[in-house]
Amino acid sequence: MATTLTGEEISRYQKDGVVAQITVMSVSDANELRRRLESAESSFPQIIGPELRNNAHYILACLDEIVHREEILDAVECLIGSDIVLTNTVLFIKEPNSLHHVTYHQDATYMGLEPQDSLTAWIALTESTRENGCVRMIQGSHLLDIQEHIDTFGEDNILTRGQQIENIDEERALDIELEPGQMSLHHARTIHGSRPNKSGARRIGIALQSFTHPSTRQVHGEDYGLLVRGCDDYGNFSKGPRPKVEVDLSNVEFRDRVNARLSEILYAGAEKQRGY
Repeated sequence: MATTLTGEEISRYQKDGVVAQITVMSVSDANELRRRLESAESSFPQIIGPELRNNAHYILACLDEIVHREEILDAVECLIGSDIVLTNTVLFIKEPNSLHHVTYHQDATYMGLEPQDSLTAWIALTESTRENGCVRMIQGSHLLDIQEHIDTFGEDNILTRGQQIENIDEERALDIELEPGQMSLHHARTIHGSRPNKSGARRIGIALQSFTHPSTRQVHGEDYGLLVRGCDDYGNFSKGPRPKVEVDLSNVEFRDRVNARLSEILYAGAEKQRGY
């Protein structure tokens, strides 16, 4: 099933910095991927725990399948071209009735990628609703420069530094509600955040962050990435392995090395650092 964006969807992304409700798999496929993910969480909590949710696609075959899913890449190609590198993934899981939230921020602020025109694909493996803390976007904010962010290190803030942009006009925020198997795409400078999960069920999403052209550079030195489509004539990213089995424990050391490097990038200039 090809997922070519319409002209209207492309225009919406260019104007608003976000396009959503893009179906990239069936509900049954999303449910099965969720089952496999939660099975791995249950069996291997020491490698897929709450503070170990970055770059799990190097270990878990179910996430590797999402990263390379043709429907996702077809849509991304419509926005950034046919040569595509993926630098990182993040599992955004909110437990039932939890206070975990994401303050308003711009991804490009801390990713260290130049130019700052990469994008994030956010794929829902469960419903993502207002009640359970769906992503909220400030439309058109990608046209702004990087805004001032304040590090809060808030206990219930999912972000590494608890970074936030102050004085956001909530009335301008668009709730990105998704069904299982749907995704949103947003620009690296689009301001976004999310509220706590007030429901009695888990909210599970995976952010593929960031999709970018191979010519993109990491300003903080070495970085890792996967060529997921097309060609790479630049060699700006060290390539990683793909899992060969459902849970590939042989890749854990590599995943940990990637995450240690990612922490150096994300915490550059910070006064302190926490465990993820």
